Amino acid sequence: MSFTSSTPSTTQGPAPTAGAGATTRPAGSIANIAAKAMPSVVTIEVKSGTSEGTGSGWVLDDQGHIVTNNHVVADAANGGDITVVLSNGKQSKATIVGRDQPYDLAVIKVERTDLTPLPVGDSSKVVVGDEVIAVGAPLGLESTVTAGIVSALDRPVAAGSASDTSFINAIQTDAAINPGNSGGPLLNMAGEVIGVNSAIATAPGTGSTGQAGSIGVGFAIPSAQVKKTVEQLITKGKAVHPVIGVYLDQEYEGEGVKVRDSLPNGQDPVTANGPAAKAGLKAGDIIVALNGKPVTNPDALVVGIRALDVGDKVTLTVRRGGKDEDVTMVLEASTD
Repeated sequence: MSFTSSTPSTTQGPAPTAGAGATTRPAGSIANIAAKAMPSVVTIEVKSGTSEGTGSGWVLDDQGHIVTNNHVVADAANGGDITVVLSNGKQSKATIVGRDQPYDLAVIKVERTDLTPLPVGDSSKVVVGDEVIAVGAPLGLESTVTAGIVSALDRPVAAGSASDTSFINAIQTDAAINPGNSGGPLLNMAGEVIGVNSAIATAPGTGSTGQAGSIGVGFAIPSAQVKKTVEQLITKGKAVHPVIGVYLDQEYEGEGVKVRDSLPNGQDPVTANGPAAKAGLKAGDIIVALNGKPVTNPDALVVGIRALDVGDKVTLTVRRGGKDEDVTMVLEASTD
């Protein structure tokens, strides 16, 4: 089955209002929450050259700022066209305020002030088993609601291509999430945004067949990360990424994560004057834990660091010569 859609002209109609479910269903029910949230969730249509696609987003404030994924709007960053479609079908052109590929977040803006923001909740209070609701436009089907539970927390996810990877310390959910849900909100049962839906797992062998879809394993960027990054994108146009300053060995298969022995250009794999260098880390060291939590692969370490803030003090458990030692360092901002 295929889906096609037409693109009506851009209009500035009245803002959408809550649907009937907001008043005809009990407060706290999925129907009630969905009806109240729907007017604040948008479909994003992106055109660039000969390519086009759709994604989702949600209203952040009354100034027209809308949060979505970077990968939803990246193709429009250099001369493309972005159209925001409200739940009542009305459309507005949008511009990019800021976007960040490493965190896979972006903020776009429409020139209207009559939209209702979604409240942002505290993802640090989420626990496994909490009920959640995903709202968005999977497969281009606007205003779609799915529900499930939080399946896992702090799931390290590296999404995208090898040269364009985003690192997410994700909330995992079994709420059905499909292509097109990207950028839409994951809501708690208070109707608050606790995550931004960003990635889905695919069954082995389906990644290049075009048959990828929901298998009950979806991932959302926690609202704690979203709030920090979005504020930076709006005020500065870019986000800050904390680093420890080492190059990791992607081929290492032992316990923990290994700092590379050397680099092809002859540089030290421990960045001079970086946090790791100041803490005494050396080429070939094995990092086995971050703040007491075991790290099992390079992505897990990067995700763990990226979930923290510049200026945070962290403790790494480092193995050298068969002995483990705890070392502390202060995270610094990436210069990329």
